[in-house]
Amino acid sequence: MKDILNRMLNHEELSREEMKQILIGITQSEYPNEQITALLTALQMRGVTVDELLGFRDGILETGVPVPLQCDRYIDVVGTGGDRKNTFNISTTSCFVIAGAGYKVAKHGNYAATSTSGASNVIAHHGIKFTDDIDRLNRSINECGIVYLHAQLFARAMKFVGPIRKALQFPTIFNLLGPLVNPSQPSCQLLGVANLDQMRLYNNVYQRLGIDYGIVNSIDGYDEISLTGAFKVTTNQYERIFQPHDLGFDIIKPEELVAGATEDEAARIFDSVLENRCLPGQKQVVLANAAFGIQVLEHGQKSIEECVDIARRSIDSGAALQTFRKFVELNS
Repeated sequence: MKDILNRMLNHEELSREEMKQILIGITQSEYPNEQITALLTALQMRGVTVDELLGFRDGILETGVPVPLQCDRYIDVVGTGGDRKNTFNISTTSCFVIAGAGYKVAKHGNYAATSTSGASNVIAHHGIKFTDDIDRLNRSINECGIVYLHAQLFARAMKFVGPIRKALQFPTIFNLLGPLVNPSQPSCQLLGVANLDQMRLYNNVYQRLGIDYGIVNSIDGYDEISLTGAFKVTTNQYERIFQPHDLGFDIIKPEELVAGATEDEAARIFDSVLENRCLPGQKQVVLANAAFGIQVLEHGQKSIEECVDIARRSIDSGAALQTFRKFVELNS
C-alpha cells in the first residue's frame, strides 16, 4: 500500500487488477484505516478512472455473495443517488411496472442515504423479508417476474469501509459502485445519474462490461427522468436529449415528485401509482422511466412511444399492481 500511495501522489493511475487486489486486501484487514482513508481521498481528488472503478467492482463481486438467477434476460433500474431531490421511489415503482408488462427484473437496492425513502425502505415497509436464499430469490423472479436484492446481504466488502466512509463525510469511489455490484450481474440496466460527468464515466464502464444499457440524466440535476425539463439519454444505440413532450408528457412541477417527510408518505405514493390513483405527474414520471427500461430490454428495437404504451397498459390494466401483490405474497 505504501507503494500504491506514492504512485497516487505522483498522479499515476492504477490498473483494474491492482484495484481488485486492494479491495480484496481491505476485506482481509491487510491495511490500517489511515492508509485506506488516504487512498480514498487521493482517488477522489484526482478522479476515478474506468479501470479503477471496474477493479473495485470486481473485488466486491468476488468477495460477496453471488446470485445465479435462472433467467436469461432481466433488468435492474437504479439511480446513483445523492441528487438530494428527495423524490419518491420512482425507480422501484418503475420496476414493478416493467415486471407487470411481462419482463423480468432483478432490483438491487439499499436503505436511503440522502432521501426519505430508499428502495429497501419502501420494500421493507410492505412487510417483505430480505433474503439471500437463492431458491427463494429464483422463485420470486420466476413466479412474479421480479426479485429484490437487498445490497447489505451481498456486498460483504462494504462493512469493512463503512466507518471510514462515515468519518470522511464526502463521496468516495464507493458511492459510484452501488449501481455496478448487483450480485446477479444483469445483462440489462437502466441507470440514472445526477450529472453528465457521471454519464460519461458509466457509459465507458458499460461499454467495457458489454451489457445492454440506458443512462439517463435530467438536465436540472435529477438522477432519473424527472420530466421537470429536458433530459439526456445514452444507450447502446443512441445519445439524445429529449423534452417531456417528445414522449407525450407535460412538464412536471418538482413538488409533484417529492417523497414527503416520512417513510409512510413515500409508501403511500408508491402504492397510489401502482393503484392508478396518483397525481398525473407521478404516473407520467414512472411511465417515462419504465419505458426506457423496456426499450433497453427490447435491444432498442421498439420506439420509445411504443414502450410508453406498454408501460401505460401495465398500470391501467392492473397488471403492475397484481405483480406487486404477488411479490408481497411470495416474499413476506
